Amino acid sequence: MDMQEAILARHSVRQFKEDPIEDDVKEKLESVIVECAEQSGLRMQLILDDPECFDTLLGRYGKFKNAVNYVAIVGKKDDDMADEHCGYYGERIVLEAQMLGLNTCWVGGTYGKGKCKIDKEAGEKIICVIAVGYGENVGNPHKSKPVSKVCDIEPNAMPVWFRNGVRAALLAPTALNQQKFRITLEGSEAVITTKGGPFTKVDLGIVKHDFEAASGHECR
Repeated sequence: MDMQEAILARHSVRQFKEDPIEDDVKEKLESVIVECAEQSGLRMQLILDDPECFDTLLGRYGKFKNAVNYVAIVGKKDDDMADEHCGYYGERIVLEAQMLGLNTCWVGGTYGKGKCKIDKEAGEKIICVIAVGYGENVGNPHKSKPVSKVCDIEPNAMPVWFRNGVRAALLAPTALNQQKFRITLEGSEAVITTKGGPFTKVDLGIVKHDFEAASGHECR
């Protein structure tokens, strides 16, 4: 499985098996996390065998089961790009996990922030966590908006690379599946913007990652 295949195959999973993550898989995943942390300037950590983070009223509301492993992502409160970088590099981790045979779920609110085992320093915040493990199932595709709702360009007028990017963007996970983003083409450059709202900067990073991975073109 490559990155584009992972985008198609990956769906949110909240119910996990009790099986621990195998050592070789854990090592490969941690290597990706270290690389993403270095490139993003964020602090990222794989936390294993912690039943407390999702053992909260919010976690039960989120219908998590056996969610004991997660990636915690921390950024500086005064870093305007922290949320977008969290989405971009966190999505890379999510797709790498998919290629390693793992399942994941982006989690913005339905977990116990006070129970998360990553330490915050002064001026930092936990942006998101990503539940990870072997899913009881592979999840279900989310309902996507039609292309016309996120892009004004007619599909048959799009360059092939741009059309591939838009399709991947519509498969990307977003908070409450709201897909609050717009994709335009300025000359030969794709531009992706958000309409604003809770977690939409994280969503923007996720969408940009998947657009670039599928199209082979950078966007802004």
